[in-house]
Amino acid sequence: MAAGMVFRIVVGVDGSDSSLAALDWALEEARLRSGEVYVVTAWHYPVIGDAAGRAEDHESFGDNARSVHADALQRSSAARVPVTGEVREGHPAEVLLKAAAGADLLVVGSRGHGGFAGMLLGSVSSHAVHHAHCPVLVVRSGADTIQG
Repeated sequence: MAAGMVFRIVVGVDGSDSSLAALDWALEEARLRSGEVYVVTAWHYPVIGDAAGRAEDHESFGDNARSVHADALQRSSAARVPVTGEVREGHPAEVLLKAAAGADLLVVGSRGHGGFAGMLLGSVSSHAVHHAHCPVLVVRSGADTIQG
C-alpha cells in the first residue's frame, strides 16, 4: 500500500457461513487499518437442467445474489468503515480476481455453497490463492484463517 492510500479489502460473499465470517474479518481489519471494504457477490447460471431438460429461471439466480449482497451490506452497516460493492454474473473466482485488481487484500471463505463436505479449501478460494495478484486470506467459519 502506497503512503496516503486507503487500505482496500475485497471480500467475496455468497451467504455461506464461511463467507459471512470472511466479511466480519474484513470489516474488523478495515477498521484497524482505517481502510475500506468492497463486497463482491458473484453468481452464474448452471447449464444443467433436470432429467426432463427443465432449468430454473435465469433471473432467480441473480435475484438471490442481489438479496445475499443486500444482507451483507446491511450486516456491514454498523462497522464504521466505508463499505461498497457489486453483484456480478460470472464464475465467482474470475469475478473476485477482477474485483481484487489493485486491492491490498482479498478475503474469501474456505467453502461456499456447493463445495464438497470436508474440503479444507473450496474451488473459489483455491483459485484465488493461486491466481490473485494481491495477498489472499481464507477464512474458515469458526476456525483459524489460512493465508496464501
